[in-house]
Amino acid sequence: MLSDGKGRPLNFFLSPGQMADSRGALVLLRHLPPAKHFLGDKAYDADWLRDGLEDRGICPCIPPRKKRKKPARYNKRLYRKRYRIENAFGRLKDWRGVATRYERCGDIFLNAIILAAIVIFWI
Repeated sequence: MLSDGKGRPLNFFLSPGQMADSRGALVLLRHLPPAKHFLGDKAYDADWLRDGLEDRGICPCIPPRKKRKKPARYNKRLYRKRYRIENAFGRLKDWRGVATRYERCGDIFLNAIILAAIVIFWI
């Protein structure tokens, strides 16, 4: 999920279960609106993602993984604002069909997520 500074969803990408989160960010990176910062958890710690964000003029705020040889720096104070994104996921999971994933088909499940996001955040 790609969201704005207030935690409202802007774009979604439903990836296969075995796909890494950072690869999903690669898909969403094309649709990224102009922004100052990119907040992500340790799953998004990849040099190619950091370089891609910096090429677009976006400052990555991603904590490094523990096994990284050269730990990357990040703004801890700014990283605390990531709770808004986690709260957005929590609000989406208030919808029972999204939380339990009733739909087997990925397209219909993604449409259910988008419908829930429209009702919760934009209406």
